[in-house]
Amino acid sequence: MVNTKFNENTRVQVPAALHLCKLGYTYLDKIKTYNTKTNILDDIFLNAIKRINPDLLDSDAKLLLSKIINIANNDDLGREFYQLLSSNSGIKLIDFDNPNNNDWHVTTEFTCENEDTEDNFRPDITCFVNGLPLAFIEVKKPNNHEGILAERERINKRMSKSCFRRFFNITQLMIFSNNQEYDNENRVPIQGAFYCCTSKNKAFFNVFREENKHFVTEYPYHSISVETEKSILSHRNCVVIKNQQEYKTNQEVTTPTNRIITSMLSKERFLFLLRYGFAYVERKVELEDGTMGTTLQKHVMRYQQMFASYAIKKTLKKNIKSGIIWHTQGSGKTALAYYNIKSLTDFFAQRNIVAKFYFIVDRIDLMEQSTDEFAARGLVVRNAKSRDELMKDITSRSITHNNEGKLEIMVVNIQKFKEDKTTVKVEDSYNTQLQRIFFIDEAHRGYNPQGSFLANLLEADKNAVKIALTGTPLLKEERESWRIFGDYIHKYYYDKSIADGYTCKLMREPIETVYKEKIEDILDQLAGSVEVKKSDIDRNQIIEHPSYLNALLDYIIADFRRFRKEQDDNSVGAMIVCKTNPQARVLYRLWQERFGYAKDISLQQKEINGLIAEPMLVHSSYKPLTASLILHDEGDKLERKEYIEGFKKLQEVDVLIVNKMLLTGFDAPRLKKLYLGRSLDGHDLLQALTRVNRPYRDFRYGYVVDFVNIKENFDTTNDRYLRELSRTESDEDTEQKKSIANQVMVSEEELEEKSRQVKSLLFNFTTENLEEFRKEIDEIDNKDTLYELRTTLSEAKAMINRVRSFGEEDLKEKLTSLSFGGIPTLLSEVNHRIERLNLLENTEYKADVSGIINVALSELEFEFQKGIPEELRIIVNDLRERCERVQAEFEANFDVREEKYVILANEFREYFRKKGFIPESTAEAKASIQYMEEVMKKIREINRRNNVLKHKYNEDERFVRIHKRIEEQNRQNPRPIISSHEYKIAETLAEMKAEIDKTIFLNINILENEPAFQQEVLSIIGQKLLSLNITANLGERKYINNLITTEYLQQYNKTY
Repeated sequence: MVNTKFNENTRVQVPAALHLCKLGYTYLDKIKTYNTKTNILDDIFLNAIKRINPDLLDSDAKLLLSKIINIANNDDLGREFYQLLSSNSGIKLIDFDNPNNNDWHVTTEFTCENEDTEDNFRPDITCFVNGLPLAFIEVKKPNNHEGILAERERINKRMSKSCFRRFFNITQLMIFSNNQEYDNENRVPIQGAFYCCTSKNKAFFNVFREENKHFVTEYPYHSISVETEKSILSHRNCVVIKNQQEYKTNQEVTTPTNRIITSMLSKERFLFLLRYGFAYVERKVELEDGTMGTTLQKHVMRYQQMFASYAIKKTLKKNIKSGIIWHTQGSGKTALAYYNIKSLTDFFAQRNIVAKFYFIVDRIDLMEQSTDEFAARGLVVRNAKSRDELMKDITSRSITHNNEGKLEIMVVNIQKFKEDKTTVKVEDSYNTQLQRIFFIDEAHRGYNPQGSFLANLLEADKNAVKIALTGTPLLKEERESWRIFGDYIHKYYYDKSIADGYTCKLMREPIETVYKEKIEDILDQLAGSVEVKKSDIDRNQIIEHPSYLNALLDYIIADFRRFRKEQDDNSVGAMIVCKTNPQARVLYRLWQERFGYAKDISLQQKEINGLIAEPMLVHSSYKPLTASLILHDEGDKLERKEYIEGFKKLQEVDVLIVNKMLLTGFDAPRLKKLYLGRSLDGHDLLQALTRVNRPYRDFRYGYVVDFVNIKENFDTTNDRYLRELSRTESDEDTEQKKSIANQVMVSEEELEEKSRQVKSLLFNFTTENLEEFRKEIDEIDNKDTLYELRTTLSEAKAMINRVRSFGEEDLKEKLTSLSFGGIPTLLSEVNHRIERLNLLENTEYKADVSGIINVALSELEFEFQKGIPEELRIIVNDLRERCERVQAEFEANFDVREEKYVILANEFREYFRKKGFIPESTAEAKASIQYMEEVMKKIREINRRNNVLKHKYNEDERFVRIHKRIEEQNRQNPRPIISSHEYKIAETLAEMKAEIDKTIFLNINILENEPAFQQEVLSIIGQKLLSLNITANLGERKYINNLITTEYLQQYNKTY
């Protein structure tokens, strides 16, 4: 059998290892001594640490290594280790100032094994800095539809297991690539090169886009020696690929895999990330039992944050001390400030200057949000709520207010004194040993450049560094952001953010015609005989009337309930943006009458002033929807904070009713539906719309229900921002941005095209009858067809409301007649079918057994979703885990022709054929668990034996198979081939292997001539046997020759 791993070796893995050598890494083909608990290379680590810390005693260096090994098992995502690793004071693990004073190594297929549980995994490439395994790379062959997704699921599963904790706590950066360009239309990582860091739950796969156009192509790469290439090819046992065109092509520095390696793992970049690019975020949360607990996450710097950090330092080096970071909402501006507190502290320390940081906001909720974010990341945070508090700190000579040496920041809310025009005095004639740095958050909010406190402060403190953060700069001429704060330091607009998966596209949903007409009729009745030219006051009185608002509520409530049902997600929330505060209050009162005071809505309550607004039915079985009213003059600050917490974190509130509050800076990923009842334009419009653009679960879009027809304002606003983006960019960049509006919000043309795709595909299936639909997809054997169906169903799910309201009649009818459970149920069936095809698409034993387990796991998952008794649920969950472990062992086997393996695989298939996949009772489940344990012991023993032999052949699986075929033949022959002693067979074959590899490396073209290659190998076999005094007749030599040449030629011919 040909190991499919050679596909990845040829296309990505070996060229990637060579590329790392071009970056200055040294390849390790033989790692004999290392710490098996952590995979730290002990000797290299100790030598490097003593070189970096010349005064360190040998005994102290060994104690430090012991400490690292001990803390590697902490349940802290490696936080304590990272504090040691990133430190630039005391004992240093890395010399951040001198990259070449560190040891840089790379190897392939270096197993991470927990010796207690015998669980293991093997990254394709591991990168070491000073003997510490700080990064690994996983590669997949291109055009593998499930490749990157499978890697994500695999790594999430590994990270969730405590048996691998030690390895992930040491590893800082993980890269995953199938060597293809990104699919910018798909938020799900299907193709491309991605990176992430350790996570307790699910890792987010980040894209990386190199912004320095010449960084990759003009990097000062090292040349690769013949010996280095030979070493890597021989170590990977794939010398046969040396002359293949694909192998050469993938050594180019511009392949997707090699690009991300240069961008992230070149020495200077990797050290920058290790020093500044990771954050531990610890938050307090309320647990299910009502007590308070904490959650811990590890974040890695996004690429735009990294380039913004570089740009800030580059600007400061030019002695420019102010500018704007224009990063779209949801791209992590607070996190960017945190990373730069670390980075700029070092930047100024190198100049013997102490940096002091301030974060300026102009709202109490933003102050609280920012305080929480910085504190969660481990900063010491102080607040200033008044002018006096701030000025006292500015004039203070004190640098820090904590004794632990932690970094500090003061978060300042200038809301109460931002219009204070009193002259500001900073009376230290500027201390040359102190640098004040101001981050001005939400800089688009109109900080008055004339006569305001902030302007006066910045004018008085001219030597301060001023970094303005905004997602939508002000464009009004008198307050253009760049005129106030200086030009742009770095820009990152919606188009990139959406393509990168950090934000979602928006989908505008106009009101359905029938309800729009109904609402307009009510407005006309309320207006009575008032002329069309009515004043704003008259208009406000009308839209604040209960009759109008009841009709509005009918629409919103029915729409939101339907939205949750069709998306199969009751956790999503909504926001209603009202035109006036009185309108918001009446709407909230009516909401409470419906849901707060009574669970059922009687028809009598619908009749107000003789006007009837027919409701969409609200079933009494529905859980009442909860709402909170958030207005600046409603309730106190603590009350509003509780409501916001109830929506964001506790999910006790379903809907927020607002006017002007929370339209800027409010970040709640579960908010996916915005009911817009107030006309907005400019940055106000973009700020409001982007409240619903945060990624959440598998949502493709954020939804805006448009009561006020924002399309014209939206198009005008986007055009103005495009012109502003173009003002400081090249013609090439400007040309690329011409379609930004369509990249931010789904266009009508795009919706029509998607509707046609949905229509053309769904009309081939009986979607109104689940059983018929299941039969139809069970007849589909082509997985690509099922992938297309799954994508189309996902798209239909995402836009179903829009299609229902404005789509073609036949498509609307098709969607209306969907079977119970709707699209989510159909999607579940398609996924189920794809999983079942794992069993059918490959007849080889390995895939067959793995496929059987895939089907078993799929069936068990399906039973879980349907619901099973609690006692059986616990046992079946245990069975599921055993199945996964057995599957991993079967997949680890690389010799499916071995007699013991064939017997075990046949027994396994027969067991499931008789018993089925789903246990009917607790007793059956326990029996299946017991059987899985027995299978596990047998397959582990087979694999253990394989791995022992594999080590004898320098990890070459081909010669393990050759060795075992000779042993099997010897059990049948009266006279053994080579020897009856296993060690002698291994020694002889190893010598033959070395000579054959040397021959191929010197003359790779010999593999294109099979007879010549077979003759050459036969000659080598004869010479070796003769030199070792081993007798073998021609038939025996030909038998050995056939085994060896078959393995080499299969590898050569089937690498692709």
